[in-house]
Amino acid sequence: MMRQRVFKRNPLIALLVGLRPLLFTAAAIAALMFGLGQAQEANRAESLRVLEETIMRVVVHSYAVNGHFPPSLEYIIENHDIFIDTTRFLVHYEVFAANILPDIRIFELD
Repeated sequence: MMRQRVFKRNPLIALLVGLRPLLFTAAAIAALMFGLGQAQEANRAESLRVLEETIMRVVVHSYAVNGHFPPSLEYIIENHDIFIDTTRFLVHYEVFAANILPDIRIFELD
């Protein structure tokens, strides 16, 4: 009885009570979308880190086994079965000398 009087006196309260499930659903969807965005960002950062570690591991291993660093990025890709997604990453590999660690930079393309 008391509830009906409040709704009759203030239709705004009745509207808010009626919209409560819709607002809750919208908030849940917004939180889910935010979480998915954060997961995608973490995945991108992890992919970049893994690629950097893999290339560095191959370069150091090659030096340990052969006594020199790989001469080019193409050599690394062909001889060590590494896949580099060129649509996502740009790898800069510059060799100064066979016995000096090459300059390796990886950039993420957007």
